[in-house]
Amino acid sequence: MKELELKYGCNPNQKPSRIYMNEGELPIEVLNGRPGYINFLDALNSWQLVKELKDATGLPAAASFKHVSPAGAAVGLPLSDTLKKIYFVDDVKLPLTPIACAYARARGADRMSSYGDFIALSDECDAATATLIKREVSDGVIAPSFSEEALQILREKRKGTYNVIKIDPTYKPAPVETKQCFGVTFEQGRNEVNLADDALFQNIPTQSKEFTPEAKRDLMIALITLKYTQSNSGCYVKDGQAICICAGQQSRIHCTRLAGNKADIWWLRQCPKVMNLPFKEGIRRADRDNTIDVYISDDYEDVLAEGTWQTFFTEKPEPLTREEKKAWIAQNTKVSLGSDAFFPFGDNIERAHKSGVEFIAQAGGSVRDDNVIETCDKYGITMAFTGVRLFHH
Repeated sequence: MKELELKYGCNPNQKPSRIYMNEGELPIEVLNGRPGYINFLDALNSWQLVKELKDATGLPAAASFKHVSPAGAAVGLPLSDTLKKIYFVDDVKLPLTPIACAYARARGADRMSSYGDFIALSDECDAATATLIKREVSDGVIAPSFSEEALQILREKRKGTYNVIKIDPTYKPAPVETKQCFGVTFEQGRNEVNLADDALFQNIPTQSKEFTPEAKRDLMIALITLKYTQSNSGCYVKDGQAICICAGQQSRIHCTRLAGNKADIWWLRQCPKVMNLPFKEGIRRADRDNTIDVYISDDYEDVLAEGTWQTFFTEKPEPLTREEKKAWIAQNTKVSLGSDAFFPFGDNIERAHKSGVEFIAQAGGSVRDDNVIETCDKYGITMAFTGVRLFHH
């Protein structure tokens, strides 16, 4: 198949719409549903991300994409009991396979952003992974293959309209790519930079020089994730998964702050007071996620006010105070931070430190590198200048 007609483009008024190949066949097969223009953008970008993660780490990988940027990305490390609970997979009867763990991590890190996402899997989608996917609100999934049982489970989702795309894992695009803007064609070489190269971590200007093996793995995950994230972007990673991704910010410090705030929310969800919120039986998953998000925030009264808390809880919870939040966030450690370009000032490091960052990989090359290095040394942070910029648009 050389082309596939689509219902419309980014918006319903943008017709005609199609995907097609100038040479050769399309590397995809639609097994179910009718994916749209944005679906395919998410699918093809997210597939590149998970394939590169798998190649770099040797572990199955998954990504959750929204509006052509990842909301989550992870490799298939086992889940602790705490992560199973906060990702709401502790009740699954089937054993969680590595690819199912990767998906649970990618989907669970930022559940608010992942609502209605498109999913990418580096390995075959099995029954356990399909079972997790079926429970969540999403637009579709792309993978190199699907087991018969998994395909049957997914075909039952969204009244049979759920988008399932199979991709040829051997497909390799041409080394030069083009795109159009306002009738003008742009051309560039594909970004084929190798982010699994140990040489990226050799230029360490900070006093602290040690990257643990886990930190190197997490920084590779951060950089590969950023390669497919709309710039400016930053990514915090811990234990093999992105715990927050910030995309498309005009200011680098705003990017670091927003990502850090998301990292804090991820960590606060593991606070016993949050994990033990007395939710009513039968509450919808999206309502529960939103309630947790508001409860953690400074606007907690929006869900704890009299006449409102009864909608969500069997009894009124005590607020999570600022002092409690600060004390819990201070316990988060060994977080890695990647940036798609250099940090211009040390204020980025100050903010990252507050969210447990101990390892950083960034391009370097700012006129204020000395200030950034000095701030890292102040907190004992190990930082590498990769010399690689990862802008993506």
